Amino acid sequence: MQLSSDNHTLDSKSLRARHDLHLLRKFWHMGTGLTGLFIYSYSGLEAQSMALILFGLSMVGFLFEFIRLRNPAINKLAISMMGPLMRESEKDSLSGLPFYALGVSISLYFFDEKIAILGILFLIFSDPISSAIGILFGKDKILGGKKSIQGAAAGFVTCYMLALFYTLNFVPLTYSLLGFALAAGIIGSISELLSIFVDDNLTVPIISTIGLTVLNFGFQLY
Repeated sequence: MQLSSDNHTLDSKSLRARHDLHLLRKFWHMGTGLTGLFIYSYSGLEAQSMALILFGLSMVGFLFEFIRLRNPAINKLAISMMGPLMRESEKDSLSGLPFYALGVSISLYFFDEKIAILGILFLIFSDPISSAIGILFGKDKILGGKKSIQGAAAGFVTCYMLALFYTLNFVPLTYSLLGFALAAGIIGSISELLSIFVDDNLTVPIISTIGLTVLNFGFQLY
Protein backbone atom coordinates (compact mmCIF):
# COMPACT_ATOMS: atom_id res chain seq x y z
CA MET A 1 0.00 0.00 0.00
CA GLN A 2 1.62 3.25 -1.13
CA LEU A 3 1.10 6.88 -0.23
CA SER A 4 0.97 9.62 -2.84
CA SER A 5 4.28 11.23 -3.83
CA ASP A 6 3.52 14.26 -1.64
CA ASN A 7 3.72 12.11 1.43
CA HIS A 8 7.32 11.17 0.73
CA THR A 9 8.31 14.60 1.98
CA LEU A 10 7.69 13.33 5.54
CA ASP A 11 10.76 13.62 7.74
CA SER A 12 12.26 10.13 7.99
CA LYS A 13 15.68 10.99 9.44
CA SER A 14 14.90 8.89 12.52
CA LEU A 15 13.81 5.87 10.49
CA ARG A 16 16.16 2.98 9.84
CA ALA A 17 16.57 0.79 6.78
CA ARG A 18 16.01 -2.96 6.99
CA HIS A 19 19.75 -3.63 6.77
CA ASP A 20 20.48 -1.39 9.78
CA LEU A 21 21.13 -3.11 13.11
CA HIS A 22 18.39 -1.05 14.81
CA LEU A 23 18.91 -2.43 18.32
CA LEU A 24 16.14 -0.32 19.85
CA ARG A 25 13.57 -2.01 17.60
CA LYS A 26 14.94 -5.44 18.47
CA PHE A 27 14.81 -4.78 22.21
CA TRP A 28 11.29 -3.39 21.79
CA HIS A 29 10.31 -6.54 19.88
CA MET A 30 11.59 -8.80 22.67
CA GLY A 31 10.36 -6.61 25.51
CA THR A 32 6.79 -6.28 24.28
CA GLY A 33 6.59 -10.01 23.60
CA LEU A 34 7.85 -10.97 27.05
CA THR A 35 5.59 -8.40 28.68
CA GLY A 36 2.61 -9.85 26.82
CA LEU A 37 3.46 -13.38 27.94
CA PHE A 38 3.91 -12.18 31.53
CA ILE A 39 0.51 -10.45 31.51
CA TYR A 40 -1.12 -13.53 29.98
CA SER A 41 0.45 -15.91 32.52
CA TYR A 42 -0.89 -13.88 35.45
CA SER A 43 -4.21 -12.87 33.95
CA GLY A 44 -5.96 -16.19 34.47
CA LEU A 45 -7.41 -15.95 30.96
CA GLU A 46 -7.95 -19.01 28.81
CA ALA A 47 -5.73 -19.20 25.74
CA GLN A 48 -8.62 -18.65 23.34
CA SER A 49 -9.88 -15.65 25.31
CA MET A 50 -6.45 -14.05 25.14
CA ALA A 51 -6.31 -14.89 21.46
CA LEU A 52 -9.58 -13.05 20.82
CA ILE A 53 -8.31 -9.99 22.68
CA LEU A 54 -5.13 -9.98 20.60
CA PHE A 55 -7.13 -10.51 17.42
CA GLY A 56 -9.21 -7.45 18.29
CA LEU A 57 -6.05 -5.43 18.94
CA SER A 58 -4.63 -6.54 15.60
CA MET A 59 -7.77 -5.42 13.78
CA VAL A 60 -7.61 -2.03 15.51
CA GLY A 61 -3.95 -1.88 14.52
CA PHE A 62 -4.69 -2.64 10.87
CA LEU A 63 -7.48 -0.04 10.85
CA PHE A 64 -5.09 2.58 12.22
CA GLU A 65 -2.48 1.60 9.64
CA PHE A 66 -4.95 2.03 6.77
CA ILE A 67 -6.01 5.43 8.13
CA ARG A 68 -2.40 6.49 8.66
CA LEU A 69 -1.37 5.55 5.15
CA ARG A 70 -4.22 7.60 3.67
CA ASN A 71 -3.80 10.67 5.84
CA PRO A 72 -0.44 12.50 5.66
CA ALA A 73 -1.09 14.47 8.87
CA ILE A 74 -1.80 11.34 10.91
CA ASN A 75 1.12 9.56 9.28
CA LYS A 76 3.47 12.42 10.17
CA LEU A 77 2.22 12.36 13.77
CA ALA A 78 2.70 8.58 13.97
CA ILE A 79 6.23 8.86 12.63
CA SER A 80 7.07 11.64 15.10
CA MET A 81 5.89 9.42 17.97
CA MET A 82 7.07 5.98 16.83
CA GLY A 83 9.90 6.93 14.48
CA PRO A 84 12.72 5.43 16.60
CA LEU A 85 10.99 2.05 16.41
CA MET A 86 9.95 2.16 12.75
CA ARG A 87 11.77 1.15 9.59
CA GLU A 88 12.10 3.57 6.70
CA SER A 89 9.97 1.24 4.55
CA GLU A 90 7.11 1.49 7.07
CA LYS A 91 6.73 5.18 6.34
CA ASP A 92 4.49 4.28 3.42
CA SER A 93 3.56 0.66 4.12
CA LEU A 94 2.05 -1.43 6.90
CA SER A 95 4.13 -1.71 10.06
CA GLY A 96 4.79 -5.03 11.79
CA LEU A 97 2.81 -4.35 14.97
CA PRO A 98 -0.64 -5.58 13.85
CA PHE A 99 0.97 -8.63 12.22
CA TYR A 100 2.66 -9.39 15.57
CA ALA A 101 -0.67 -9.42 17.43
CA LEU A 102 -2.37 -11.38 14.64
CA GLY A 103 0.32 -14.07 14.49
CA VAL A 104 0.25 -14.60 18.24
CA SER A 105 -3.56 -14.65 18.36
CA ILE A 106 -3.84 -17.30 15.62
CA SER A 107 -1.25 -19.49 17.35
CA LEU A 108 -3.00 -19.29 20.72
CA TYR A 109 -6.48 -19.83 19.31
CA PHE A 110 -5.94 -22.82 17.03
CA PHE A 111 -3.15 -24.80 18.70
CA ASP A 112 -2.25 -26.40 22.01
CA GLU A 113 -1.34 -23.68 24.49
CA LYS A 114 2.11 -25.03 25.43
CA ILE A 115 3.11 -25.51 21.80
CA ALA A 116 1.72 -22.10 20.86
CA ILE A 117 3.77 -20.41 23.57
CA LEU A 118 6.93 -22.09 22.28
CA GLY A 119 6.14 -20.79 18.79
CA ILE A 120 5.61 -17.32 20.28
CA LEU A 121 8.97 -17.56 22.06
CA PHE A 122 10.52 -18.29 18.66
CA LEU A 123 8.99 -15.05 17.41
CA ILE A 124 10.13 -13.05 20.44
CA PHE A 125 13.77 -14.15 20.36
CA SER A 126 14.70 -15.91 17.13
CA ASP A 127 13.52 -13.17 14.79
CA PRO A 128 15.58 -10.29 16.28
CA ILE A 129 18.63 -12.46 17.07
CA SER A 130 18.87 -14.03 13.62
CA SER A 131 18.36 -10.60 12.08
CA ALA A 132 21.14 -9.06 14.18
CA ILE A 133 23.59 -11.86 13.42
CA GLY A 134 22.70 -11.73 9.73
CA ILE A 135 23.33 -7.98 9.60
CA LEU A 136 26.62 -8.17 11.54
CA PHE A 137 28.11 -11.37 10.13
CA GLY A 138 25.91 -12.47 7.22
CA LYS A 139 28.48 -12.83 4.45
CA ASP A 140 26.99 -15.89 2.75
CA LYS A 141 23.71 -14.72 1.24
CA ILE A 142 20.81 -16.98 0.32
CA LEU A 143 17.28 -16.53 -1.03
CA GLY A 144 18.19 -13.75 -3.40
CA GLY A 145 20.41 -11.98 -0.89
CA LYS A 146 17.56 -11.36 1.54
CA LYS A 147 18.82 -13.85 4.13
CA SER A 148 22.18 -15.31 5.12
CA ILE A 149 23.50 -18.66 6.27
CA GLN A 150 24.88 -17.02 9.41
CA GLY A 151 21.51 -15.50 10.29
CA ALA A 152 19.72 -18.79 9.64
CA ALA A 153 22.26 -20.61 11.84
CA ALA A 154 21.67 -18.11 14.65
CA GLY A 155 17.92 -18.66 14.30
CA PHE A 156 18.42 -22.43 14.50
CA VAL A 157 20.58 -22.23 17.64
CA THR A 158 18.16 -19.81 19.31
CA CYS A 159 15.12 -21.99 18.59
CA TYR A 160 16.98 -25.14 19.62
CA MET A 161 17.88 -23.63 22.99
CA LEU A 162 14.37 -22.25 23.50
CA ALA A 163 12.77 -25.61 22.70
CA LEU A 164 15.20 -27.46 24.97
CA PHE A 165 14.90 -25.30 28.07
CA TYR A 166 11.19 -24.54 27.67
CA THR A 167 10.29 -28.22 27.30
CA LEU A 168 12.41 -29.11 30.36
CA ASN A 169 9.65 -27.44 32.36
CA PHE A 170 7.37 -30.35 31.43
CA VAL A 171 9.53 -33.44 30.86
CA PRO A 172 12.96 -34.69 32.03
CA LEU A 173 16.04 -34.49 29.83
CA THR A 174 16.08 -37.47 27.46
CA TYR A 175 17.38 -38.29 24.00
CA SER A 176 13.82 -37.82 22.81
CA LEU A 177 13.81 -34.27 24.11
CA LEU A 178 17.17 -33.55 22.47
CA GLY A 179 15.81 -34.85 19.17
CA PHE A 180 12.68 -32.77 19.54
CA ALA A 181 14.71 -29.63 20.28
CA LEU A 182 16.96 -30.27 17.27
CA ALA A 183 14.00 -30.65 14.92
CA ALA A 184 12.28 -27.65 16.54
CA GLY A 185 15.36 -25.55 15.84
CA ILE A 186 15.16 -26.45 12.16
CA ILE A 187 11.45 -25.61 12.08
CA GLY A 188 12.02 -22.24 13.74
CA SER A 189 14.85 -21.36 11.38
CA ILE A 190 12.77 -22.29 8.33
CA SER A 191 9.82 -20.22 9.56
CA GLU A 192 12.10 -17.17 9.79
CA LEU A 193 13.51 -17.77 6.31
CA LEU A 194 9.98 -17.87 4.89
CA SER A 195 9.45 -14.29 6.06
CA ILE A 196 10.75 -13.14 2.67
CA PHE A 197 7.22 -13.83 1.41
CA VAL A 198 5.06 -12.61 4.33
CA ASP A 199 5.78 -10.44 7.38
CA ASP A 200 7.91 -12.43 9.82
CA ASN A 201 5.67 -11.45 12.74
CA LEU A 202 3.04 -13.61 11.03
CA THR A 203 5.11 -16.42 9.52
CA VAL A 204 7.31 -17.22 12.53
CA PRO A 205 4.64 -17.99 15.17
CA ILE A 206 2.15 -19.63 12.80
CA ILE A 207 4.53 -21.79 10.75
CA SER A 208 6.54 -22.69 13.85
CA THR A 209 3.41 -23.72 15.75
CA ILE A 210 2.15 -25.81 12.85
CA GLY A 211 5.54 -27.52 12.55
CA LEU A 212 5.83 -28.06 16.30
CA THR A 213 2.33 -29.57 16.41
CA VAL A 214 3.23 -32.08 13.71
CA LEU A 215 6.57 -32.77 15.42
CA ASN A 216 4.86 -33.44 18.73
CA PHE A 217 2.77 -36.20 17.17
CA GLY A 218 5.99 -38.17 16.88
CA PHE A 219 7.65 -37.24 20.16
CA GLN A 220 4.58 -36.88 22.39
CA LEU A 221 6.29 -34.48 24.81
CA TYR A 222 3.27 -32.21 25.33
